[in-house]
Amino acid sequence: MGKHSRPGPPNQPSRAVPRVDGGDPLAAYNKRRRPPLDVHRRHRPLHGAGGDLRPDEPRALEEWNGFSYEPAGTAANLSEAQRWVNELASGERDDESSSAA
Repeated sequence: MGKHSRPGPPNQPSRAVPRVDGGDPLAAYNKRRRPPLDVHRRHRPLHGAGGDLRPDEPRALEEWNGFSYEPAGTAANLSEAQRWVNELASGERDDESSSAA
C-alpha cells in the first residue's frame, strides 16, 4: 500500500465525487440531491444494534427520496433486507444493458 492509496476497506465505494459541470446551472443542486455514498436503499435493525448483529430480527427498509431517507417498509430478517437493497442495483444494470443493445 503506497502513501497515496485510498483509505478504507476495498469493498466500499469510493468517496470521491465527480466534478461539478460549470456549464450546467443546476449542477450544484443535483450534487446535493445525491444520497450519501450513492446508497439509494438501506436497511437498519428495528431495535438498534449493528447491522450484522442478530440476523433473524426484523429490519426497517429506507429509500432515498432526493433529500433524505424515508421509510419504505420492513423485512423479516437480514437476508430479505439485503435482497431488497440489491434489487435496485440489479434492476439498474438490466435497464442499462437493454438500452445499450
